[in-house]
Amino acid sequence: MENKLEGMVIPRHVALILDGNGRWAKKRGLPRTMGHKEGCVTVEKTVEIAARMGIEYLTVYGFSTENWNRSKEEVGALMQLFRYYMVRLLKVAKANNVRVRMIGDRTRFDQDIIDGLNKLEAETAANTGLTFVIAVNYGGRDEITRAVRRLAADCAAGKRSPEQVTEQVVASYLDTADMPDPDLLIRTSGELRLSNYLLWQVAYTEFYVTDCLWPDFDQEELERAIIAYNKRDRRFGGVK
Repeated sequence: MENKLEGMVIPRHVALILDGNGRWAKKRGLPRTMGHKEGCVTVEKTVEIAARMGIEYLTVYGFSTENWNRSKEEVGALMQLFRYYMVRLLKVAKANNVRVRMIGDRTRFDQDIIDGLNKLEAETAANTGLTFVIAVNYGGRDEITRAVRRLAADCAAGKRSPEQVTEQVVASYLDTADMPDPDLLIRTSGELRLSNYLLWQVAYTEFYVTDCLWPDFDQEELERAIIAYNKRDRRFGGVK
C-alpha cells in the first residue's frame, strides 16, 4: 500500500474539534444520539490510526462547558455514551500502548464517571506510545480562569510575586502544563471557529478545516490534513 506521508513531517501534537455528529444523523433520518455514538466509534479508529502514524499527542474536544446547555435528553444520552466508551477506550488504549489523559473540570460529572476517568488515566499512565488527551467539561476561557485563580492564590500566599509571572509561568498553571502546544488543529464539518477550544495553546497552531462530518472522518482525511500541514511555511513570531 502506498505511503502518502513518506518523507513528510508528522505533527507531534494534533488537536481535533469533532463537529458534525448531529448533522450526520439528521442526513440519515436518525436521532442525534446515533450521530454521537457513531462519532465515538470514529474516535476509537482515529486513536489507533494516529498511534500507527507516530503522532505523539492527540487531543479531542469531547464535551465542552457549553454542551451542558443542550437538551436534558441529549446531555443524558452523552453521559451514557461516556460510561460505555470509557470501558471500550481502556481496551483500545491497552492494545495500542496509549496513555489517556483528561483536561477540563471533571468535578461536575456524576461520581461514577469521575471514577471512570480517573481509572482510565491511572491504568494507562505507564504506557509509552501516543498520549490521547480528552477535553471533558472543557472550555478555553474556563481553563484560563481556573489557572489565573490558582496563580492569584499562590501570589497571595507569597509563593510567587507578580513580577515573576511570565508566559511560561501562566502556561504551567494550565491543564496542558506538561504538554507541547498543538502543531495542527483539525476541525470537521466546515465550521470556521475555535468554539472556546485551547485558546492559549493554539497561538501558533496551523488550522485545517474539512467539510467532512466527524463520523465520516478516516485515515484518508487525516492524511490530507497532514499533507496540507507540510505545505505550510511554519513561522513563529515572525521567525522561521
